[in-house]
Amino acid sequence: MKQRILILNGPNLNLTGRRQPHIYGQRSMEQIVLNLQQDYPDVEFTYIQSNHEGVLIDRLQEAGMPRSEEEHTLPYDTVILNAGGYSHTSVALRDTVEWLTEQEVPVMEVHLSQIYQREAFRRHSLVGEVCQATFMGLDAYEKAVAHSLMPGK
Repeated sequence: MKQRILILNGPNLNLTGRRQPHIYGQRSMEQIVLNLQQDYPDVEFTYIQSNHEGVLIDRLQEAGMPRSEEEHTLPYDTVILNAGGYSHTSVALRDTVEWLTEQEVPVMEVHLSQIYQREAFRRHSLVGEVCQATFMGLDAYEKAVAHSLMPGK
C-alpha cells in the first residue's frame, strides 16, 4: 500500500519562488511537489496551501479523522506542515497539531529558511514544539519526506 503524505502550507507559500527568493529559494511549490512525486513514485502526495488559519486547522483535523465510520483508516500516514508565519503565532494550530499527534499521525514541521538565524520573532515555533521533527533549509521538504519514510520513524 502506498504511503500517503499531506503537504500542508500556510500563508504566503503560494508565492514561493517569487517572494524573497534569496531567502526562500527560486523553486515554486509546484516544482518542489513535482520533484517529490518524481523522486518518490510510490508515495501518494496531497498538496494544499491556504492563507487562512481556519482552513489549515480544518485540513489538519480531517487528517486525524477516519475516512468513514466503518473504515478506521486515517487518510494520511504523515503530515508535512509549513505553517508560515502562523508557526510563531498560532496557539490554535499548535493545539490541532498536538491533537493530530495523539491520533498517531506524525507531523513534520518544515521551513524553507533557517528560522533560528532570522529575526527574533521568527526564532520560536509554537507549532514545532508538538511536531515529531523540524526541518529547515531549501531542501526541508525533501528531508521531511525522507525522514517520514524511514522504517520505525
